[in-house]
Amino acid sequence: MTPEEIKELNAARESLVKRRSEMARHVAEAPLPSVEMAEELTKVLVAIETLDRALNEAGHPYMSQGMVDQWQAGD
Repeated sequence: MTPEEIKELNAARESLVKRRSEMARHVAEAPLPSVEMAEELTKVLVAIETLDRALNEAGHPYMSQGMVDQWQAGD
């Protein structure tokens, strides 16, 4: 994979993580969350896992910026 493709996969993952957080908040706040909400959240989780797998197979496993900062501070 090219560096641009890796960047795009990471950007897609970050967008889905934001969506996951938003959806989880809606589920948590709903007095009776719908099955549809849970199914949609599951789809987002599967998409994140798929992107993680693709990045890992490309030799560029996802690392949060916090992890990168800690790793660089150790050097």
